[in-house]
Amino acid sequence: MPSETGREQWSTRVGFILAAVGSAVGLGNIWRFPFVTGEAGGAGFLFIYLLFVAAIGLPAILIEFVVGRRTRRNPVGAMHEIGRGIWRHLGWIFVVTTFVIMSYYSVVAGWTIRYTLLGLQNGYSDTPAAASEQFATLAQGVDAAAFHALFLLVIVVIVGFGVRRGIELAVKIMVPAIIAIVIGLAAWATTLDGASAAYSYYLSPDLGTIAAEWTTILPAAAGQAFFTLSLGFGIMITYASYLGEDRNLAVDGAIIIAFDTLIAVVVGLIVFPILFTAGIDPGDPGVGAIFITLTAAFGEIAAGGIIGALFFGTVVIAALSSAISLTEVVVAYAIDERGVERFRATILVCAALFVLGLAPAYDIVLLELYDELADGVLLVLGGLLLTAYVAWQWSDEAIEELSRGIGRVGSLGTYWIWLARGPVAVVLLVSLGLGIVEFVGFIDESFLPWLRGS
Repeated sequence: MPSETGREQWSTRVGFILAAVGSAVGLGNIWRFPFVTGEAGGAGFLFIYLLFVAAIGLPAILIEFVVGRRTRRNPVGAMHEIGRGIWRHLGWIFVVTTFVIMSYYSVVAGWTIRYTLLGLQNGYSDTPAAASEQFATLAQGVDAAAFHALFLLVIVVIVGFGVRRGIELAVKIMVPAIIAIVIGLAAWATTLDGASAAYSYYLSPDLGTIAAEWTTILPAAAGQAFFTLSLGFGIMITYASYLGEDRNLAVDGAIIIAFDTLIAVVVGLIVFPILFTAGIDPGDPGVGAIFITLTAAFGEIAAGGIIGALFFGTVVIAALSSAISLTEVVVAYAIDERGVERFRATILVCAALFVLGLAPAYDIVLLELYDELADGVLLVLGGLLLTAYVAWQWSDEAIEELSRGIGRVGSLGTYWIWLARGPVAVVLLVSLGLGIVEFVGFIDESFLPWLRGS
């Protein structure tokens, strides 16, 4: 239903919260979180990640919320309205970041569909070597491109129907389903033989390890915090643009962050017991971690095919809930700034995403290239620049907007702005520097050798 300005709005507060939670609780939590946690050493990473979520999550999400609700526009239009000088073009970083991420995100989502079907067919390999071969075959080439296209077709249908009839209706079904299945799988994982060792690895941080590995853990944790909370994408700007003025943004933000973080932690309570029970190293790196290590583990345990299909089916649902929000950022730009009709805009955006996604569907190295650039650099860069502008140039308007639906925020508003100016900005600046170093290292160690050998 359009607002007085002709712009759609969420029909209920629950719809907005579920949509935002659905955006956050996606592949970032179920695909990306386990392999990043494993690569970064387990409990030490989890500890720093939770600190980041607590310290920068709520201040950062509120910054995107106030910009979106105040302007009622997509990130590009929002920054054109509130920005001065070169800052007016800041919104383009969010659109480009979202577009790049969605192009390979849909490829990974296509893998989850394929692996759900494999579980139903009882087709998981039962050793890491065999699972790795199976993944290499399924994750790149014509099959990967086909499932990439299939996933985008589903997105066209959901996003094309609009905010209320498409996005809100879908997330009201998907998010409760994700929560129920994840909790059920976590309860089942407690019965596995490797559960005790897994919980020790995952929940008992070693401060010495954190101190020794902080240059790796810090950017990984900051990037994951932004990725999993859907910050730096412009998603929360876009979703907040469909809000009414009577919503309490602070309470809504806290609820969204709490649900997202809880589900991320619970996913670890599922994945790591499975890996330890099967005797598989949780630190095996790579974007294909859950598709290789987990499927090998499913091949080793009783009823592994059924459990695997249930797990990957949950990932499919989570991927959809996030992908619709990623796509909506670009679609909202086309509608608001170019006047394109919603369904046509969705088709055009998804067609472009399909073309851009053919590269990561062709070879995993290219998918890793996209991911390293988007997650380690672009996400944090966009978040840092938006935080800097709002905290230093637009702080009075930001505090005024935050007070709508709350009443007088008083000194809490000033405290929020100084959190953004200080801890949030510093953490993002350091993480951006380290992320750039990581990206350059990937180019030198992985991408250029692949390019020379191809």
